[in-house]
Amino acid sequence: MMTKSVNNSTEIARHNLLGMTQSRLTDFLLSIGEKSFRAKQIMKWIHHCGVDDFSLMTDLSKALREKLMAMAEIRPPEIVSQQDSNDGTRKWVLRVTSGSCVEAVYIPEKGRGTLCVSSQVGCSLDCSFCSTGKQGFQRDLTASEIIGQVWLAVKSFDGFKAHQKVDKKNGQIINADKPKVTNVVMMGMGEPLLNFDNVVDGMNLMMDDLAYGLSKRRVTLSTSGVVPMLDKLGAVSDCSLAISLHAPNDELRSQLVPINKKYPIAMLLESSLRYINGLSDNKRVITIEYTLIDKVNDSLPLAHELVALLRDVPCKINLIPFNPFPLSDYQRPSNNRVKAFQRVLNEAGFIAPVRTTRGDDIDAACGQLVGQVADRTKRKQRYLSNQNSNEEQSVRIVNGLQ
Repeated sequence: MMTKSVNNSTEIARHNLLGMTQSRLTDFLLSIGEKSFRAKQIMKWIHHCGVDDFSLMTDLSKALREKLMAMAEIRPPEIVSQQDSNDGTRKWVLRVTSGSCVEAVYIPEKGRGTLCVSSQVGCSLDCSFCSTGKQGFQRDLTASEIIGQVWLAVKSFDGFKAHQKVDKKNGQIINADKPKVTNVVMMGMGEPLLNFDNVVDGMNLMMDDLAYGLSKRRVTLSTSGVVPMLDKLGAVSDCSLAISLHAPNDELRSQLVPINKKYPIAMLLESSLRYINGLSDNKRVITIEYTLIDKVNDSLPLAHELVALLRDVPCKINLIPFNPFPLSDYQRPSNNRVKAFQRVLNEAGFIAPVRTTRGDDIDAACGQLVGQVADRTKRKQRYLSNQNSNEEQSVRIVNGLQ
């Protein structure tokens, strides 16, 4: 992506190298008359060392550094705010080039640290249980804005080599037990498969040894079911796959996840199986995400229906108790209802952990990310208008005006 910087009233188009894969960076360097091997050097400076100043890239020639300073940049999103939860979860509100904001969340767990990354400003879908969808949609994030969330998170925990301090006596890294980004899930704001090229570039950087070197098992794409793009994914990526299912039949799922009307469950599961069966290793399974909403999709008959649906699908099922947010009338089910639903799945032989709610004190829990969206769809305005109308109607009834 090229952005424009203003210097002495002159607009200069700059290429943001942060989101360029090795092949794209190589093409860029060749286009400006440089050698292809420079791409590896620059990638290591950016993603291994966390350097965003070309003048510090000392193994590049002075002429190349000056050329890059004149026509390129390394620019992640701007951190507007950082909030730390009581449970160790960290949330960033990040301003992107359009002026809107997205959110990224780091969730620490024993033995790993998971970064939840956004792919769009808002979301072009409108799942009824998700706060992001109620904010409307502005645009797709660029590859630089996607991988920039990883870059900022690693920097936040002093994870880059340039920021690490080494004990001169024993050669060990000081404070090596600081939080680390070991896993990335494309489960933040937006539908990743509707921003296909930029998301694929971002994920490929996450898994590239010249960048973050994450295992393909530790980078997960979550989709609500954009089947044509899921069918394309296997040709360009071997990341892990999560499916936002949330219902075991089309009638209910179409109410919760409207894209189901276009790509129903059978079509989605067939596509998911094609993807997982096409991977080089045969031990991976599909992660099924199922948000439990009180008295909507959490009954025992629906649990048995889910068992029948997924009987022949290699999967694990993540059960996610609904996290309330404004503009939603849904409620979180009781622990007894959650456990009863889980018990049906477990007794049928499924691995079905209940996801622990993390970061809800800073609105960072699953389904709560909102950012600040300059909504092109006017969806948020419609939701607020409907909410105000309902509140006025309730007041009229209470006051005996109807």
